[in-house]
Amino acid sequence: MTQSVPSALHTSKLHSLPLLARGKVRDNYAVGTDRILMVASDRLSAFDVIMGEPIPGKGALLTQMALYWFDKLGDICPNHLTGEAPESAVQPDEVPQVQLRSMLVKRLKPVPIEAVVRGYLAGSGWKEYQESQAVCGVPLPAGLINSAKLAEPIYTPAAKAEAGEHDENITFERTVEMVGPELAAQIRDISIAIYKKAAEIALTKGMIIADTKFEFGLDEDGKLVLMDEVLTPDSSRYWPVEGYADALATGANPPSYDKQFVRDWLEQAKVNGKPWDKTAPAPRLPQEVIDKTAAKYREALDRLTA
Repeated sequence: MTQSVPSALHTSKLHSLPLLARGKVRDNYAVGTDRILMVASDRLSAFDVIMGEPIPGKGALLTQMALYWFDKLGDICPNHLTGEAPESAVQPDEVPQVQLRSMLVKRLKPVPIEAVVRGYLAGSGWKEYQESQAVCGVPLPAGLINSAKLAEPIYTPAAKAEAGEHDENITFERTVEMVGPELAAQIRDISIAIYKKAAEIALTKGMIIADTKFEFGLDEDGKLVLMDEVLTPDSSRYWPVEGYADALATGANPPSYDKQFVRDWLEQAKVNGKPWDKTAPAPRLPQEVIDKTAAKYREALDRLTA
């Protein structure tokens, strides 16, 4: 899938629409009272800190990947897309900032839960398992190793944090307290169903989705709607099938299509001779890291849509 990508966009500046919020990656603008224009910038965040350098083409690649998945998963849960062209919501001189990287979506009432599903033991889940043999209150069998495939995907929600803060892993029981038993169960069941279907599709393309997170909102009728981004390398851990077995055998992290390349570089980066403390400002990313990260995102989309 080859489309020309606009030049790197760190921060959008649309003069014709009111800015609602700037997230780590997305800039959201109000379109009337019932719609939102979501512009995926080329910003990259790692350890909840936004890097100073954009990753060229990243926002467009994320948007195309999300649209691919929204199209595949509509039978499980409705999504927030309006079907209208994002370019129709802005002035002609703003179109280059919006093209390929935007979605015009319904305005919903967000549910304050990150719906995390894990099919493999990795990242913070692996760390937590080593300490407690459980992840977010879900007990797991003894003897599992880093990157091990779980017998069944597990639902390990998190509470959404304010910008710049870390999301907090919580138990399913806590989500019941937050939104009630019926909605909590619905979000859990739909999230697992979406993950299972997506993981099957990705596997046919030679990719493993180790874990992912979904966000949901409620429409004016109280109906649950899948929103924000979905199954992008920013919200999911993608591994190529061909590198997985070797990594599993050695206990290493498998090669990935997500931000791991940047995270690994940041782990060894030094600021004033000392390891970076993972607070803003971030160290300046070398061009090689920027280029390799951009290539990883591009490869993930190309592989998925081939």
